[in-house]
Amino acid sequence: MPRATPFVLSLLTVAALGASAGAQASRPSAEVLARLPDPASAMAVKDPEIPAALRPADGSRKLLQVHAVGVQIYECAQGAGGAWEWQFRGPEATLFDARGTKVGDHGAGPFWRLEDGSRIVGQAKASAPSPTAGAIPWLLLTVKSRSGAGGLDPVEAVQRISTVGGVAPPAQDCVAAAAARTVRVDYSADYLFWGVAPSR
Repeated sequence: MPRATPFVLSLLTVAALGASAGAQASRPSAEVLARLPDPASAMAVKDPEIPAALRPADGSRKLLQVHAVGVQIYECAQGAGGAWEWQFRGPEATLFDARGTKVGDHGAGPFWRLEDGSRIVGQAKASAPSPTAGAIPWLLLTVKSRSGAGGLDPVEAVQRISTVGGVAPPAQDCVAAAAARTVRVDYSADYLFWGVAPSR
């Protein structure tokens, strides 16, 4: 499997995004910019080692890589056994390219949507603990549905790696008195999109 180059959009995706070049690129706020990695330092750091269980199918090519900054949303609710627990409701994040320009968004489903209108919905296939303490797991997801047309069209699998934060609050904070309480936990991650690029 070819090694990934951090935060670099494939030529295929750049071409797709170029179709919407008439609209001015959205720029993140100063607060979000502070949470983005520095492109120069990111390029100097080697890619993290991906666990074997999270590798896409043989023959797949990395088509796109983005950095997500946002929140993981949890709600205090009763589980099947009647115990109170934090239940995951979904992510809410903005996707950025290496220049810090917004290129899409990510939400419950989970879905990923680019500015060109292409959208995919994934389903978890495998997970592995994050090597960073206090961070949500790394994931491999497969695409179960798609809509729109653009850079995400040929994507068949998505990796979530390099996670920071996003874990649920302490279990003892979810009790009957906190029923229906929603908590938004800051997180960031890299998403790598894999598939077979269409022939020209």
